[in-house]
Amino acid sequence: MDMETEGFKDLLQQAEQLTAEMDSGTDLPHVERNLAQILESGQRLISRTAPAAHDDSDIKAAVLLGSKGYVLPKIAERLDGLKASTTFEPLEPVRDTDIQGFLKNERENALLAVIEQTRKHTFDEVERHQWESMENEWEREKQKILNTLLGSGPDLFDFQPETESMSSETIFTRGRSNLDHIEVAYARQVFVYNEEVVANSIRPSLVDLFMDVAKKINDKSVQDLWEMILCMTDIPLPSSYSSKPGALRNSKDTQRLLVSKAIRHLETNFCQYLKTVVYENLEQSQLGGVPGTYNLVRSYLKLHLPVMAFSPEDGMLDDQPVWALIYYCLRCGDLKAAQQVITKVSHQLGDFPSYFKEYINNPQHKLSIANDTKIKLQYRRVVKNSHDPFKRAVFCVIGQCDPHEDHADISDKIDDYLWLKLSQVEFDKVDSGQEYLTLEALQKLLYEDYGENHFQAYQQPMLFTQVLVLTGQFEAAIEFLSRLEHLRHHAVHMALVLYEQNLLFIPTSSQAPLLSREPSDPPGVQRLNLARLIMMYTRKFEATDSREALQYFYFLRNLKTPSGENLFMTCVSELVLETREFEMLLGRLEKDGTRQPGAIDKFCQETGKIIELVAHDTEAKGMFEEAVTLYELAKNQEKAISLMNKLLSKVVSLSSSPESNRDRLQKQAVFMAERFRAMGQHTSTTNSGTFYLLLDLITFFDFCHTGSVDEALDIMKQLKLLPFSPEEVELRVSSFRNYTDEIRRNLPDILLAVMNLLHRKYVSIRSSGPLSPVPTVGVVKDGGKENYLNYLRNQAKTLIMFAGMLPYRLPGDVNARLVQIEVLMH
Repeated sequence: MDMETEGFKDLLQQAEQLTAEMDSGTDLPHVERNLAQILESGQRLISRTAPAAHDDSDIKAAVLLGSKGYVLPKIAERLDGLKASTTFEPLEPVRDTDIQGFLKNERENALLAVIEQTRKHTFDEVERHQWESMENEWEREKQKILNTLLGSGPDLFDFQPETESMSSETIFTRGRSNLDHIEVAYARQVFVYNEEVVANSIRPSLVDLFMDVAKKINDKSVQDLWEMILCMTDIPLPSSYSSKPGALRNSKDTQRLLVSKAIRHLETNFCQYLKTVVYENLEQSQLGGVPGTYNLVRSYLKLHLPVMAFSPEDGMLDDQPVWALIYYCLRCGDLKAAQQVITKVSHQLGDFPSYFKEYINNPQHKLSIANDTKIKLQYRRVVKNSHDPFKRAVFCVIGQCDPHEDHADISDKIDDYLWLKLSQVEFDKVDSGQEYLTLEALQKLLYEDYGENHFQAYQQPMLFTQVLVLTGQFEAAIEFLSRLEHLRHHAVHMALVLYEQNLLFIPTSSQAPLLSREPSDPPGVQRLNLARLIMMYTRKFEATDSREALQYFYFLRNLKTPSGENLFMTCVSELVLETREFEMLLGRLEKDGTRQPGAIDKFCQETGKIIELVAHDTEAKGMFEEAVTLYELAKNQEKAISLMNKLLSKVVSLSSSPESNRDRLQKQAVFMAERFRAMGQHTSTTNSGTFYLLLDLITFFDFCHTGSVDEALDIMKQLKLLPFSPEEVELRVSSFRNYTDEIRRNLPDILLAVMNLLHRKYVSIRSSGPLSPVPTVGVVKDGGKENYLNYLRNQAKTLIMFAGMLPYRLPGDVNARLVQIEVLMH
């Protein structure tokens, strides 16, 4: 009885263990039924299987799944709740106890994550490269647009009618050149200047050369402009100064000298004006025979005595107001004549004679601190309220009093106004409590506060230019003139003169706007982008007058691009690419390898660097044939032959026709080979071997296309590129690894061509009669027809073997065609 109890316990323990194992392997609950429930379920299943006509698939499925403990309705509900995933999603985690399933699931999740990450990264990279390409392209287009704009600023698109009519001399000539006769004259002087600079390393007076052009132009305003530039640029260079552009302008001494030059120019013009008025009215002016400024001024006042509301102060001299005589003598720049007037009436002028004596004895025409304080005090207390405008003006000039007073009564012309203001400019700040006029304040007043609208700049462009130049605002004056089509050539050549005199502020970046400022610049300083101005000017005629454009680009030889390249070389590269004048600008190579010089040779001794830069830019733009010629012209044979190999590899197997791409490249390659033979070759063995092998392959395919079977096969056997016997297969496969990609990519076409040649020869021999002569081959001793056919079959099999052993994946259709042709030979 005890043994039976122990046996039942063992059975019960085993049953529970089986139940536990069954429960651990499924997510569904274990179904427990009694006998009555089992019987009821059996009856229900039998009743469902009774009709033979009904589909019993559900019954069979229920019986099958029921035997494993699954309920079919619940499984159907779970399957309906499943949805196909449309994206890469991690798989559902498995139970912690299933290690194999967990590892498999983790591996699949990792693969899916890598795929998703790679896909996202690829799309991001493509989008980034697309935007970079678009930005670079837009940057290039933007530079072209900016170079063609007439100017910048808020008034750029404001239409301003031009009242000055253009003379017949400014009409463009109808010849090949796009330059009119004035621009041709300027370009000729630029050529003369550059010739002296290059040949003799000396700088002739560029302003004098342009002055000769202005004298030949029937336009007084243009002559006046260049006379003003001649006066303002007549500044001796100090023994030691920085060669940085515009460095000379930063000096206070230079600024003081510029102001004195401007004052002197205004005084000379006014004196000439007085002479013109007086000499035209000698009877009324009663000049007399005594020369001198005093008599000239006195005669002028007889003709044009200013209308004054009150009587002049401090008496008369020779029937003319004293202060008017003093003022006009000062206005003519003759201090001795003014001293002559003051000496005659010194007893009437109080302390002023002592002030004036100190003024003329000082080299910089400055008063001592004591006298400066006295004259300013006297002006504020007495003179400022004087009814004599000339007296007020003289005090303001000598003592630099009241810089805000415009003296409208006597300075009704812009020349008079500028002379008064420039005479009051102070460079040494003696007393911060005193009011003074700085050059920067005067520049701001005229250019920004008054501006173009006040001076009616578009109706009177030369007047506004005069205002800017005489106040030292060269950059703004040039930028303004460059906006006007009929005056732009004057602006460009003004800029060249100032740049050569080191008086022009230019930006640090060649891509800056035409007129700009930098954060570190002091007030009043503006920078002119000389490179942009020259390129904007030359764009008009660079296509028809490339040599002239090259002359202007030579002025940019000391400037750099943002990437550090020489701006002259960069402009030459763009000029060559735009005009395609490779031989004229860069020279050309003869068949014997000698180089004929081009237009750039006289500008630079290291022409190879320029030519190589042009070649690099040409290659970057996809002009590979021209780049090959340029690299060879720059004596960079390695790059030239490497690029030629890439071009030849694309056309080796094509059929040749006159003027085709293949025919043109073949001729160019043959000329290169001839030059290499004449002048020597300095390239790597790999590139040179590939080059000559490609030329031989071109000859091989020429024979193939013309039907010269024997000649083509002989060339291929001499090249030893393919095996023609089983003993050569391993050697040719081993040698194939040493060939470059240019040769490898043509291998499928070469294999097909040789196989077609063998098949064509096979068909020709097979169709020949028994009396037909059979070619004798070294390996065919009896010369029999059948033996020769077997020989051709063996060569075809050898090619199939070679193609199969190559460590190079051939296209699938190539292998199929090779096998197909080989089958046709049996």
